[in-house]
Amino acid sequence: MSKVLTRFLNYVKVETTSDENSSTVPSTATQLEFARQLADELRAIGLKDVTVDENGYVMATLPSNMKEDVPTIGFIAHMDTSPDMSGKNVNPKVVENYDGKDIVLNEEKNIVLSVSEFPELKNYIGETIITTDGTTLLGADNKAGIAEIITAVEHLIENPDIPHGTVKIAFTPDEEIGRGADHFDVEKFGADFAYTVDGGPMGDLNYENFNAASAKITIQGSNIHPGSAKNLMVNSIQIAMELHGMLPVNERPEYTEMYEGFFHLTDLNGTVEKTEMSYIIRDHDMDKFNSKKELMKRIVEFLNYKYGNIITLDLKDSYYNMKEKIKERMEIIEIAKKAMKEAGITPQVSPIRGGTDGARLSYMGLYCPNIFTGGHNFHGKYEYIPLIGMEKAVEVILKIIELNAKGNF
Repeated sequence: MSKVLTRFLNYVKVETTSDENSSTVPSTATQLEFARQLADELRAIGLKDVTVDENGYVMATLPSNMKEDVPTIGFIAHMDTSPDMSGKNVNPKVVENYDGKDIVLNEEKNIVLSVSEFPELKNYIGETIITTDGTTLLGADNKAGIAEIITAVEHLIENPDIPHGTVKIAFTPDEEIGRGADHFDVEKFGADFAYTVDGGPMGDLNYENFNAASAKITIQGSNIHPGSAKNLMVNSIQIAMELHGMLPVNERPEYTEMYEGFFHLTDLNGTVEKTEMSYIIRDHDMDKFNSKKELMKRIVEFLNYKYGNIITLDLKDSYYNMKEKIKERMEIIEIAKKAMKEAGITPQVSPIRGGTDGARLSYMGLYCPNIFTGGHNFHGKYEYIPLIGMEKAVEVILKIIELNAKGNF
């Protein structure tokens, strides 16, 4: 069994689901346990300056073996898995020599990874595919990235004749709940630029992502017995429905793609007396992003005028489009493109309809675009990853390091 597959299968069995309702760092204790496990492994394979800080950030160094000075390059992945679906008791299935047909994930529950629903499966006929058992997510997002980074640096350690500059690696907690870069020490990391290994299918290369904000809305109603409610009752649920109806229908996630932004109602919990709503607001274009936030403010202002100041809005920016930073250093993108081409992969440059640690890190002074892990259908029971995708990710990481050592951008 290949090293990257062995690592991956071991990692996904460690439960590291993050928790957005937790105030601790990391948000779950299992992430800190996994961080320590990874640090032990990094020391065992020969990396230097291996640390796990109090917030669960793992950092390590592969020192340069060259006389010449070349940029210090970093590779970053996150340890947590999405709270959208359970990451506990993950039981991965390894499908060898895939035949191009539907894959039964769970016969008892009739859960099937079907070719009609996921036609890209046909791209992996004859390959090894790792899937879920239909009851949990898989965790390729982002334990595949961790396995790929470690396997690549181990290859360099085992082959000291391969010239390379200093390579920094880091594994972060809580990326899935938007906190992955909150306590990242860029100065300590010490890379000139880096890549998050956190993308999807082979060839993914991303340096554009959404500008993002969150909106928490609280509506205070007044509950009166319906038999005597006239001119007295203020039904906060009805007002929440009115507010939602004032947002443009065609700017919901289910009606958008590529560069189209959206308002996404992620949670609604209410009674007549009080209703709370949560939105995320997204757009790649900063002007459109600001316009969306302004629209939300104006709707709340109008409804407060109409009903008498019963609505509060907590609107916060989350992260910004890394393109505004990366465009200053496009050679970082060119080296990734060249590495993929030399690995026999066609680069697929596309915007991320989400965000990564790399977006926030780019605004913290560490230019950090995103490259593929090889996985598909993240965050759910249909998640899968072909082994060739992981092996090619390892190859691309090594190619990036090689091209950086040659100064060949």
